[in-house]
Amino acid sequence: MVREYSPETQSNSSQRHLPPLESGDRLTRPEFERRYAAATHIKKAELIEGIVYVASPLRHEQHGKPHSRVITWLGVYQSLTPGVDLSVEPTVRLDLDNEPQPDAVLFIEPDAGGQTRLSSDGYIEGSPELIVEIAASSVAIDRGSKKQVYRRNGVLEYVIWQSYENQIEWFCLSDGDYRLQSPDADGIIRSQVFPGLWLAVEALLNNQMVQVLEVVQAGLKSPEHSAFVQQLQK
Repeated sequence: MVREYSPETQSNSSQRHLPPLESGDRLTRPEFERRYAAATHIKKAELIEGIVYVASPLRHEQHGKPHSRVITWLGVYQSLTPGVDLSVEPTVRLDLDNEPQPDAVLFIEPDAGGQTRLSSDGYIEGSPELIVEIAASSVAIDRGSKKQVYRRNGVLEYVIWQSYENQIEWFCLSDGDYRLQSPDADGIIRSQVFPGLWLAVEALLNNQMVQVLEVVQAGLKSPEHSAFVQQLQK
């Protein structure tokens, strides 16, 4: 979370008198934002169902490396899809009890008809169309309460990369519930929300990024992607 809150919401003196931000705290979203802004030593914290979760230090193999692969894949798609935006670990104001900081969000820009908007202080409000989480030690949260929060708020697609198990789960929202999407016969999962966003699952899991990029580039050349871009530009 970027720390713009502090100069606007309270003086330095009042910040020093705030209780520390700790995992397990039950807070309102405004109080969470105040304490997070004051806790400059904390790099990542989330509010899920009114409970604070402060992230542990992140390991390269279990988090940093998978995260970089996901951003490379999504970045190629976003760069060639006008009207779609990508953000890395943004603060997302979902509702009064939930302010996660997902590893990656892909969303349709507001002017193109997307579900989100930007607040006056620059934060994403509403539900991004697609969220990706790299789940190592946080797997219980990502597959449990956080998954339910995303479902309830209308996040249309939710991808979890369980790094210790080295597996990917891709959920699509259908009739108010998440349905697990399996790869097609060719080993590719094709997004239902972002036409042309194709993922070679085993290639991503095995760090075969040349193949991952070839597959997403094929998706970007598909007729459905061209139609999607035209739709976004209307």
